[in-house]
Amino acid sequence: MLCQICGQQPATTHIKTIVNGKLTQAHLCAECARKQGYGNLFSDWGAGFGSLLSGLMGQPPAAAQTLRCPVCGASFEDIARSGKIGCAQCYQTFRGQLLPMIQRIHGAAQHKGKVPGGSALRVTDPNNQIVAVEESPLDEKKRLLQQAVEAQDFERAAVLRDEIKEMEQHG
Repeated sequence: MLCQICGQQPATTHIKTIVNGKLTQAHLCAECARKQGYGNLFSDWGAGFGSLLSGLMGQPPAAAQTLRCPVCGASFEDIARSGKIGCAQCYQTFRGQLLPMIQRIHGAAQHKGKVPGGSALRVTDPNNQIVAVEESPLDEKKRLLQQAVEAQDFERAAVLRDEIKEMEQHG
């Protein structure tokens, strides 16, 4: 697949954006992506940031001060350079540095699943049976509102909207 901007280089950066519920995709080569501002998302947080802070504090940046993961030995600079987390322990070791980036990339730092509130299952303790997760009345109304909007049943959507507002105001 060729770059959608220059049409000459192979596309190596694939960008998906959702605006007002509409998905758009862009396939760009590395150079065009960089020109559009889609460089390495981790590049701003590499060694330059640490050097800046240590310079402001009056301490020379030292290689001995580099924090490393106790399991895989990766430093945050390694993660920033490659764009890949070394191991599961890296998430704990570099939590403070990774959390803002994860929020920026995914929009949230807590995993909500592929379809939040969808067909999730759980095991009940007494009988060890698998049952569907119960949906709160408010979540059910919100789901029905979304379905009504998608079906363009705006009268039903208006009624559901008012019921949701009432539920949110009265707890």
